[in-house]
Amino acid sequence: MPIINISLYEGKSPEFKKKISDAIHAAMTEVLHVPLDTYDHFFFDKAKSDMVFDRNYFGIERTEDMIFIQFFFNTRPPALKAKFFDRVAHEITTRVPSHRQEDLLMCIVEVAPENWWAYGRTIDPVTGYDTRMKDGGEV
Repeated sequence: MPIINISLYEGKSPEFKKKISDAIHAAMTEVLHVPLDTYDHFFFDKAKSDMVFDRNYFGIERTEDMIFIQFFFNTRPPALKAKFFDRVAHEITTRVPSHRQEDLLMCIVEVAPENWWAYGRTIDPVTGYDTRMKDGGEV
């Protein structure tokens, strides 16, 4: 039951947001093996005064196309998270070719399995993941 918060400058079209959302969901289903109906993406349109970031972060030019993506999901191994980040960046830049990978900033907030709730959800007591997930992702 991942929850995704996506912050970007206001003014992006619904079509643009749908492509970003579809890219993220594709990466989540392919790498983390989340069920197809697990789709909780929240967009936060920000005024320029509400997104303050270094335009030369890590020595790389960042633009007003910067997108901050925050993922909330259960703990995953470091190699799997690295693979996931790469896949998200690839999916976004493939679906929105004009978007630069340099204008993506992502972080994961890991949540203990017992801290999630949704009516009808069942948890595998061995893995701690939704029973519909085959393995919680593979490296």
